[in-house]
Amino acid sequence: MTDDVRLAIIVNPALPLGLIANTVGNISIGLGARMPVLAARKLTDRENRVIDTSSNRPIPVLQAEGDVIRATMLKALTQPGERAVVAFPAFARPLHDYREYEAGFPDRDLAEEVIDGLGLAGPSKWVRSLTGSLKLLR
Repeated sequence: MTDDVRLAIIVNPALPLGLIANTVGNISIGLGARMPVLAARKLTDRENRVIDTSSNRPIPVLQAEGDVIRATMLKALTQPGERAVVAFPAFARPLHDYREYEAGFPDRDLAEEVIDGLGLAGPSKWVRSLTGSLKLLR
């Protein structure tokens, strides 16, 4: 992966604030796991205290309604290349055991699901082509 990596997270602004924060947090973990180049470093201060870094790139949090998020996800999934597409489908929210989510996922059709949030990481041109018309979440 080159230095030309751009990130974006899209979330439905109609969600309550706590669910927005939860969605963005979960998507961020997925993006970082998929592309460790986005962080996975340690920094040491002059007193020799070591921390793990956060993202080494800006992460705009954008807003869109659920149907736009789903359409963006479906379009992103059809495009090849080194990229990350992390979705947070609404059906995952009430599940508190990841194994349930993983076991039930194959029975779902993402084209028919409500998608509360979406994370994208990849070449700048690709991310901009998918998110260029979306506004920042405020």
